[in-house]
Amino acid sequence: MREQLRISGVSEPVVDDAVLILSELLGNACRHGRPLGAGEIGDGGIRAAWRIDTAGRLTVEVTDGGGPTRPVPATPSVTAHGGRGLNIISALAQDWGVRDGAAGEVTVWVIVACGPRHADFATRVAPPVLDFSTAFDDLDP
Repeated sequence: MREQLRISGVSEPVVDDAVLILSELLGNACRHGRPLGAGEIGDGGIRAAWRIDTAGRLTVEVTDGGGPTRPVPATPSVTAHGGRGLNIISALAQDWGVRDGAAGEVTVWVIVACGPRHADFATRVAPPVLDFSTAFDDLDP
């Protein structure tokens, strides 16, 4: 992906964002989705694609065989080992969504602008709210 986007003239920061987005989508498909065309022995796979449309928008998408839940951003605890991927994608993307296929497959698509990286990334990825007001209530003086 990285090399194909570079050859297409996509800026390096956008390429970096697209690679991160693809990584998150593939990880989610492996963790939460079923393989495409999977029978009882799981003989299918996952499909990834990307393209630049005539308006210059880069679309990245990953398709799997669906899963027990719909892809939605989570609100993980501070100590959680996962659950931040779709929040990162939401911050980097112009838009994203989920498309269902006729054969039960699920495609998560993300539109990434082919312009400069969002300067306000840090302000759009909200840190978790920490409330320490009652953290030490159980301690004896």
